[in-house]
Amino acid sequence: MKSLLIASLLTLSVTAFAQQQAVLPGDHADPSVTKIGDTYWASATSSNWAPEFPLLKSKDLIHWQTAGYIFNKLPDWADYYFWAPEISYEKGKVYAYYTAHKKGGNLCVGVASADKPEGPWKDHGPLVCQSDGSIDAFPMRDENGKLHLIWKEDGNSIRQPTPIWIQEMNEERTALLGEKKELFRNDQPWESNLVEGVSMMRHGGYIYAFYAAAGCCGEGCTYVSGVARAKNLLGPWEKFSGNPILISDENWKCPGHGTPIVKDGKYYFLYHAYSTKSTAYSGRQGVLREFEFTPDGWVAFKTPLATPNQVPTLVKDDFSSFSNQWNWSVFHRPEYQVKAGKLQLKAIPEQAGVYLARKTYTGNYTAQVQVEVPTKEGLSSGLSLIGDDENVVGISVRKGEMLVWKREKGKDKVLQTLPITSAKTVVLQAEVKNSKDITFKYLINEKNTQVFDSVDGAFLPPWDRAVRVGVIAKGEGTAVFDNFQLKTVKE
Repeated sequence: MKSLLIASLLTLSVTAFAQQQAVLPGDHADPSVTKIGDTYWASATSSNWAPEFPLLKSKDLIHWQTAGYIFNKLPDWADYYFWAPEISYEKGKVYAYYTAHKKGGNLCVGVASADKPEGPWKDHGPLVCQSDGSIDAFPMRDENGKLHLIWKEDGNSIRQPTPIWIQEMNEERTALLGEKKELFRNDQPWESNLVEGVSMMRHGGYIYAFYAAAGCCGEGCTYVSGVARAKNLLGPWEKFSGNPILISDENWKCPGHGTPIVKDGKYYFLYHAYSTKSTAYSGRQGVLREFEFTPDGWVAFKTPLATPNQVPTLVKDDFSSFSNQWNWSVFHRPEYQVKAGKLQLKAIPEQAGVYLARKTYTGNYTAQVQVEVPTKEGLSSGLSLIGDDENVVGISVRKGEMLVWKREKGKDKVLQTLPITSAKTVVLQAEVKNSKDITFKYLINEKNTQVFDSVDGAFLPPWDRAVRVGVIAKGEGTAVFDNFQLKTVKE
């Protein structure tokens, strides 16, 4: 009996490890990766979260560390939708080709450069801005060494086809040269309304284009990935008859938009997908999978890698310094400082307030923070779950009372209020189950009191992002926080 029990436990342990885990857990859509020296560097979409475009580094493609951000303040020409950074390295220089929304215009492809990935980064502005929008850039040299930019025309935004364009680019990466040419577009049933996210590599006399198709985002996503090949960069391009080559499975849903990379003679694809358990609530996460080139010159993905689960079980921040894991809205850059082991956040009266938030990783977690009870009228300090500026839910304290509230589609509603007296500090807590069932609690003088049984957070995730959790301040004055914690139940 004992031997059977041990065998059973071993089987369970192996099964838990064998499940493919995210190498970039949490919200890391459209990941890009390159190798510089002995280190791999990656970035990902930040959309309307700032700072823009995280910089992550790794020695093995599995274990990653956030080293900073490409933009610590917005480029002068852009205002929101910071998508799909493609990081590359050539001749001692690092480049990031990225998408952003142009002030007063539409989506454009821009480029920034640095002498080293840690920065500082210099923005060179937009390279191409089509009226329908230009997104998902990738640099590639042709067989004669000429540098080109490849990108997608965002026709699906106006119910039109999505051609993949190519055009020569100067060596300074500041302008396109000559005329653009179409490589291919969405012309096959499985591709549905779009093709996008092209990345390329050379192998065995061919150039291979990995690309995504169909619906990228949200609970109803249909994303899949395919491959095309050509002898010459300008074509003609041939799509694989066996497409799509990467589809949803029992653990990961809607895989796509990644970059191929070589490590120790093996080929890998770093791409994003939703967990089938927490889906849109924890976002499109970075997944790594090995592939091979088949005898007939195409691409086949191997059995998913047995990668370790890197979701942090416990995140603590005592505000002895300011962590680079905090994000904020691109529309409201916060004024804050860390002083005497506490976070001081200047409130704003607009919308839900101003917030600093962190990624969530699964559908089951608990967050808490200690808050100084405001003594100034009109100031509230709290803990909240944030989808975007228009969709937030939280628990806050203000002079004399505590409130549970939500902002849904831009409309504010107080769900419950409770009077509080004499307390100088309160510990606020949000317990989340099944991604969207939220229970708010508070702790005064070591007594844990439930405030509201359950709030439905199903409305929170934006179409292209995940839910974050953090501190929030609204009104006039400065909110003070201490000892933030995020406890995550691994999937």
